Amino acid sequence: MQTSRDWIGTATVASLLALWAVLTMVTGTIDTLRFPSPVQFWQSLKQIATTGYADGTLLSHSLHSLKLVIMGFTVAAAVGIPLGLLMGWSRRAEALINPVFLLVRPIPPLAWIPLAILWLGLGDAAKIMVIFFAAFVPSVINTFTGVRGIEPNVIEAARMLGTGRWRLAREVLVPAAAPMIFTGLRLSLQASWTTLVAAELVGALAGLGRVLNVAQQDIYPAMVMVGMAAVGAWGWATTRVLAVVEARAMPWLAVRA
Repeated sequence: MQTSRDWIGTATVASLLALWAVLTMVTGTIDTLRFPSPVQFWQSLKQIATTGYADGTLLSHSLHSLKLVIMGFTVAAAVGIPLGLLMGWSRRAEALINPVFLLVRPIPPLAWIPLAILWLGLGDAAKIMVIFFAAFVPSVINTFTGVRGIEPNVIEAARMLGTGRWRLAREVLVPAAAPMIFTGLRLSLQASWTTLVAAELVGALAGLGRVLNVAQQDIYPAMVMVGMAAVGAWGWATTRVLAVVEARAMPWLAVRA
């Protein structure tokens, strides 16, 4: 089944690439001044990969963006998951924390950019702060939902067996809520990449967002597409890494599948 899905996905991508080449290079339906051809894309990719663009190579820009995403995402998960567990487990904690969370939750992550710049300047710390808020909300909501979705009789059975609070949280709450926790982490990771690029469009000295910003100013559509493709590729790669972690953390789901 997995092999069949892989072949279908490969065929879909190949068909889109072929259509792209036909519309830009054969029929001329799409103006290459607005939407680059595969050849122009490849030339721009070679340029940034070898000689560089926007004060860095593709690798240096990518690693800088990856570092910011990992830092912001990790801090958000480290704060958001325990907070979601606490709110889901304790009604008192929910009553205390939820009003503040409901005020923060509707604020778009990009709305934090001006405040982050005022507080932390144009450096990496401001971008990490914005990524944190983007990744924080999904991790809290999904963890909270996962805990609240646990069947009450499961918790009561654990209590009847004399399970302590910490052991109950470690051996019952976290495993039972794990599928929703990882769903929240996937959403958080996606939000991290989306927010990073937007944050790097303002005052960044390196990163994929800077590549997109400089290419837009230079009216360089092919390089814009290279930057977009790099963001997509790194987003896919980090999502695959998270999927591996998820499979190892929940081997019972992999066996069932």
